[in-house]
Amino acid sequence: MLEPSHNDELPPIPGKRYFTIGEVSDLCAVKPHVLRYWEQEFPQLNPVKRRGNRRYYQRQDVLMIRQIRALLYDQGFTIGGARQRLSGDEAKDDTTQYKQLIRQMIAELEDVLHVLRK
Repeated sequence: MLEPSHNDELPPIPGKRYFTIGEVSDLCAVKPHVLRYWEQEFPQLNPVKRRGNRRYYQRQDVLMIRQIRALLYDQGFTIGGARQRLSGDEAKDDTTQYKQLIRQMIAELEDVLHVLRK
């Protein structure tokens, strides 16, 4: 499996519960209209919708978007191929999401260590 190259450049995910579409757009380096399109194409993406049909994404949504982004942009999958990859048996064995989570945790721990050293 190819290692996603751009996910290392993405900013760490803040310790918030909900994120707006603009925040997710910045965190994942994907434009908001692309996120709305991916919601239609990937059943795994289902942000909470509140008053005025505003979307609020949770941490697992952001990780899923980063995984979709890696499949489409870094590994060259089509939308259909990425959908099949995420919904098939391979998704259970796929460690991409876990690797992203571990990188995120390491970045957060390094931030805490930096604050503690001050």
